[in-house]
Amino acid sequence: MRSYSFFTILLLCFVLILIDTAAFYWLQSITQLFGNSLLKISINIVFWMFTAGLVIGIIVLKLRLNAIHPMRKHLFISRLYGLVISSLIPKFIFVVVISTLYFANFVFSDKESLLVIPIVGLFSGLLPFIIIIYAISKAKYNFKIYRHTIAFQKLPEAFDNLKIVHLSDLHLGNFNYRYKILERAVELINEEDADIIVFTGDLVNNYAWELSGWDKVFSKLKAKKGKYAVLGNHDYGDYSEWESESEKIENFETIKAFFSKIDFTLLLNEFQLIEKDDENIAIVGVENWGKPPFKQYGDLEKAIKDINPETFKILLSHDPTHWQAEVTKVTNIALTLSGHTHGMQAGITIANKQWSPIKYKFKEWAGLYKNGNQYLYVNRGLGWLGFPGRLGMRPEITVLKLSQ
Repeated sequence: MRSYSFFTILLLCFVLILIDTAAFYWLQSITQLFGNSLLKISINIVFWMFTAGLVIGIIVLKLRLNAIHPMRKHLFISRLYGLVISSLIPKFIFVVVISTLYFANFVFSDKESLLVIPIVGLFSGLLPFIIIIYAISKAKYNFKIYRHTIAFQKLPEAFDNLKIVHLSDLHLGNFNYRYKILERAVELINEEDADIIVFTGDLVNNYAWELSGWDKVFSKLKAKKGKYAVLGNHDYGDYSEWESESEKIENFETIKAFFSKIDFTLLLNEFQLIEKDDENIAIVGVENWGKPPFKQYGDLEKAIKDINPETFKILLSHDPTHWQAEVTKVTNIALTLSGHTHGMQAGITIANKQWSPIKYKFKEWAGLYKNGNQYLYVNRGLGWLGFPGRLGMRPEITVLKLSQ
């Protein structure tokens, strides 16, 4: 909330009150069906108590944000996001549906409309509310394995059927040290018996203290040929205020050291060769590279300059916009693995078609993409940020099999 001005916060509160006023107006068409006046009064009081509490909570949090300890700050903000969305969206849908039905009542008779329209309107508000509550309470922990087999003509024979497990965007601070949740994910990953495990950034929200105790969880990850990682935009501490530059550097160094504790090779604009039967492939990793306002720490040219041009290369780069900007048609990197978008943690998938509002910001935002002989895979993330839930965009474990 620090990035939003106080005026913006007040505008949000005004919108909340405006929509709640409209919702309250139409709610009366439902409560009039109740014979008990005490019940009507109770519903009205609870309705406005919740609205007042939410608005006051938003304003107080904004005013006291800098005084709250960072450990609690993320939890407060995340929960408030959840409350705002679970309140705003169902009421907005309720208002739109019931007002539309009343003003365009061509189907029901006057007698029917007194009963049917309020019930339909109430259902239109309750359904999204239930879905959002499920997204917050259950769906964000409902891990899904996405499997893909990709064929490459230039993949060395020794690496035919190479299995890669791809993880991204853990944002560990949001799990509030609930280790058992991600222990389930670790078990699922180890059942895949992967050759390589890769992680494409955003280990934390901002702070190294978020990592406390998580080494015991992620050190259990097993891969036959190695585990590799890169950093994401949240891993640099750029979204926090520091008392000194040395404090920020210490935080950053601690985050980088964590990967050694869990036996991951952190690739900072560099590469590592994996050899088998006198053949090899290169795992290349760049620091975060994104279009402004995201910073560009990544240096792909430096990372690949000492690799044999004919070597089969897999690139780890947190932000998928890097693929079109510096990878395709400029290099011969066969496969790029990214994350960053979270698929906006909200979307719709029907058969093989998927949609999310994030597509209007990122051309490549979730799943597998191809340009000529080059591929990009964008992982939907295993954690979450901001809204503490997932709507039709389950947390992802990607399993890629490379074949000739």
